[in-house]
Amino acid sequence: MSTEDRPAAPRSLAEALRGRDDVSLGALLRSRPDLITPVPTDLTQLATRAGTRASVVRALERLDRFALQTAEALAVAADPAAYDELLGLMAGDDADPAVAAALPHALGVLREQALVWGGDDRLRLVRTARELLAPSPQHPSPTGLGPTVQEATAGMSPGRIQEIVTAAGLPSTHDSVSAVTSLTELFSDRRRMAALLAKAPADSLDVLERLVWGPPYGQVTADPAPRLRWLLDRGLLLPTAPGTVVLPREVALHLRRGLAHRTPEPVPPAVEAAAVHRPQVVDSTAAGQAYTALATVEELLKDWDEGGPAVLRAGGLSVRDLKRTAVALDVPEPVAAFWVELAYAAGLIAPDGEADERYAATPAYDEWLELPPAERWSRLVTAWLPATRTAGLVGGRDAKDRTLSALGPGLDRSAAPEVRHRVLALLAGLPEGAAPAAESVLARLRWERPLRGGAQREDDLRSRLAEWALSEAELLGVTGRGALSAHGRALLGAPSAPAKGPETEPSGPGDKLPVHHRPTQVPTLSPAEQAVASAAAARLLTPLLPEPLDHVLLQADLTAVAPGPLRRPLAGMLGVLADVESKGGATVYRFTPGSVRRALDAGQSASDLHAFLAAHSRTPVPQPLTYLIDDVARRHGHLRVGAASAYVRCDDDAVLNEILADKRAAGLGLRRLAPTVLAAQTDPAGLLEGLRAMGFAPAAESAEGDVLITRAHAHRTPPRTAPEPVPDGPPVPDDTLLAAALRAIRAGDLASTTPRKPGTAPEANGELPRTGSAETLATVQAAVLTGEALWIGYVNAEGAASQRVIAPIRVEGGFVTAYDHTADEVRTYPLHRITGVAELADDAD
Repeated sequence: MSTEDRPAAPRSLAEALRGRDDVSLGALLRSRPDLITPVPTDLTQLATRAGTRASVVRALERLDRFALQTAEALAVAADPAAYDELLGLMAGDDADPAVAAALPHALGVLREQALVWGGDDRLRLVRTARELLAPSPQHPSPTGLGPTVQEATAGMSPGRIQEIVTAAGLPSTHDSVSAVTSLTELFSDRRRMAALLAKAPADSLDVLERLVWGPPYGQVTADPAPRLRWLLDRGLLLPTAPGTVVLPREVALHLRRGLAHRTPEPVPPAVEAAAVHRPQVVDSTAAGQAYTALATVEELLKDWDEGGPAVLRAGGLSVRDLKRTAVALDVPEPVAAFWVELAYAAGLIAPDGEADERYAATPAYDEWLELPPAERWSRLVTAWLPATRTAGLVGGRDAKDRTLSALGPGLDRSAAPEVRHRVLALLAGLPEGAAPAAESVLARLRWERPLRGGAQREDDLRSRLAEWALSEAELLGVTGRGALSAHGRALLGAPSAPAKGPETEPSGPGDKLPVHHRPTQVPTLSPAEQAVASAAAARLLTPLLPEPLDHVLLQADLTAVAPGPLRRPLAGMLGVLADVESKGGATVYRFTPGSVRRALDAGQSASDLHAFLAAHSRTPVPQPLTYLIDDVARRHGHLRVGAASAYVRCDDDAVLNEILADKRAAGLGLRRLAPTVLAAQTDPAGLLEGLRAMGFAPAAESAEGDVLITRAHAHRTPPRTAPEPVPDGPPVPDDTLLAAALRAIRAGDLASTTPRKPGTAPEANGELPRTGSAETLATVQAAVLTGEALWIGYVNAEGAASQRVIAPIRVEGGFVTAYDHTADEVRTYPLHRITGVAELADDAD
C-alpha cells in the first residue's frame, strides 16, 4: 500500500472510534454499557464520555491484572509510545517470551475498551487513565517508578543542572533543555549507565537498591552523607522538596533491566485441584445435600407457619430471633442467616405488612411445596445465582457502624452474582470430580479483577464473596465434596468438563493467546436460557434424590426411626405425635406424654393413633408406646376448661379436691362453685397451661360444652414478589438496543461531520446551525425544487437537540417532509422545531 493509499493516523479518540466498524463499536458498548446511558448523539460525544473519570475508573477496575499492568506501563512511557517501547517496559531487557506472547492480546483489550488508541507506532493512553495511573507525589504509581529527569528537574536552577551534567561526565551545554536531554540520554543508555555505576561506591549502590522498586522517594539531611552526595552530584538522585529526594524514572528502569513491574503476570494462575473424586460420588453427595437443603427450608417455614419473628423497626431480624432460628434448625448462626436470606430471595417469606409486622410464609410457599423435590431445588438455586443480597455480611457493620441484620437493609452487593457465577465457571473448567484448592480460586479471581494500585488485601470484598460462594454452593448441593456436580454444571449451561484438565491447546496457528490466558467459556444466560438450564439440572437431579418412604421403625424405648426422608403426610402427622430427637441420614422421633397430648388436642383419638402407627411401622408397635397412648387418652379431656373468667369441671369430684389441695394451684385463684365445678381468676389458656404443668391433661371446651380441637392456623402474607437484585451499573445492552444505539450514533456522526458550504455553518463542533424562521423556510423550499440535501438542527418534543442531514420532499402546513439520511427513512419535521439550516458542500457524500 502506498503512502497516499494508507489511511491517515487518527488525531483523537473520536477519530479512532470513527474508523471502527459496527462489530468493534458494539464490543465497546457491551463492555462499557455506561457509554450508552443515554445514547450519545455522535462519536465525538461517545469519545468524550469514554474519557470521563467515572467511566475510565469503572473500565480500569474491570481489567485483568496483565491488561492493567500494560495500561500502567503506558502511563510511564512516552506519549505517544511505540509498541517496541511498551514491549521493553513489559518484557524487560531479557525479552520474556510469555510477556511478548500475551502483550498483543492485552493491548487489544485496552483498544477495545477505548482506553488506548492509535497505531502501534503512536500508542496513546486516554488522558484520564494517564492521570490516574501516572506517578505523582500524591498518588504513587503501581509500578513504583518516580518522575522522569525532565519532570524532576523542572524547578532546578540552570547552574545546578550544569553542575550535575559535568559531574556525570557529560560536556556542558548552553541551556538547561539540552542539558536535561543529555542527562536523560545518558541514563537511558544501558552501556554508558553501566560504566557510570561501576564507579559508584558500594554503599551508594545500596541506596539505589532500596529505592529501585519503590517507593522512589527518600529523606536526606541538609548535609547529606558521602554515599548520598555522590548520587546527588551526578543526578542519580534528584531533590524534589527540602529534605526529599527521588530516584529518576530512567535510572530506576536501568536498574530494573527495563521492567516497569517487578513481576509481570501475563498468565493467570491455574486453578489447582486439591482432591479428585469419582463423579458418581460427587453427584450423590451433592444430591444428598440438595435434599437436606429442601428439608432445612421446609423446617424453617414450618417453624414460621403461624407467623414468624417480628420485623425490627429498621427492618430485618433481631439477633435474638436469628439465634432462635439457628437453634431450631440446628445450624450455626451464619448458616441460619443464609437459609433465611435464601427463602426471602426465592419469595417464600416476606413481612406480612400488618400493624404488628412479622415475617411469614407467602402464598408462593404453598405452591412451592406442591412441586417435585428437584423442581423445588431448582427454584432455590435459580433464586440464589442472581441474588445480590449477601448473607455473609450479617453480623458485620455498615458505613455508619450499625449492625447488619438478616433480612435487613444494607446487605446488597452488586458484585455478588458475577463473582458467584465466575467461581462456578472456574469449577466447571476442572475435570469432573475435581475439587479446587480454595486459595487457587481466590488467586485466579484476584488476577482477573485485581485491586487497582497493586494492593493485595486478603479480606477484599471479592475474595470474601468467592469464599461464601464456595460454601453456599456446597450447602445447596450445587457441588459435592467441593467439586461441581453434573446438575450444577447443567445449571450453568456449561459444556462438558475437559477430560485432562482445565486448559486446552490452541485450536490453530491463528490462536496466539497463551493457553492459560483464555478463561473458561461458560455462557452468561438470559432468563429464558436460565429457565431451560434449570429444567435440565432438575432432570439430572431427580434420579439421584432419595425416594420418600411411607414407613418408620418403632422401638421399645418410645422412639421411632425414619431410615430416610418421609412422605409429607406421614412426616406431618409424625411431627405432631412425636418430637424430633436427632437428625441426619436417619431421623429419630421420641414419643412423650406431651407429644401424644398434642396429637389428641389436634383432634385425633387413641384408636386413630394406634391405627396410624400400625399402618406405617415396619416393626410391631411396642407395648410401652401402646400404654403411653392409652394412658394419656384416658386422662385427656377428663377435666374441662371453659370461660367464666375460666372454670374447671369434672365428673369426678375427687380430682377437683386433689387440684384444690395442690400448692401449685395457688396462683390460679381456684374456688369451688359446685361439687364438679371450680372457678378460676385466670384466663382459659393460662388455666390450661397451669393444670398441664401440674401433670393433668385438661381439654378446652366451647360455650356449648363441646371439646375444642386445637389445630395450627397457617399465617400467610399477601402475595409478594421476590426482592429484585441490585444491578452492578447499567445493564449490558441486548442486540436490539445495541443495533438501535449504533444506528443513532452513526446517524448523528454523519450529520455532524458532513461538509458544509463555507460561511453557512458554525465553526464550533457540535453547535447547531442557527437561522431565522423566514430564511429556514426559504432554504427548505428551494431545496425541494433543486433536490439538494441540507444540514439542519432539530429539537424534539422532549427538548433533546440533534443534527440531521435531510433531503426535503415537500413543505406544507408548517411541516417539512424529507428523506432523513441519518435515519435512512422518510420523516416529517415541524418547521418551528428546526433551529436552522445550512447547505452542504458540493463534494459532500
